[in-house]
Amino acid sequence: MNADLSAAIPWLVLFAFYGLPLLHVALSRRGGGWRPPAGSRCPFGPRAGWLVMVLMLGPVGWLLFALRRPRRASNR
Repeated sequence: MNADLSAAIPWLVLFAFYGLPLLHVALSRRGGGWRPPAGSRCPFGPRAGWLVMVLMLGPVGWLLFALRRPRRASNR
């Protein structure tokens, strides 16, 4: 039983630190669109960019996504 638990711990860590943040970014309303904004030269949308950042940086990328400041409408 102890060997089964020690084999499952790395998978749980991977799922907790990479799988759940990727799922959160993919399903979040704040992630932006899947398609790039009109006139953009980049072929990827904002959500794909956030997914790449979370995939490459792991928990740090997810923290960047979760703690970013929301855009505020200009009153000018």
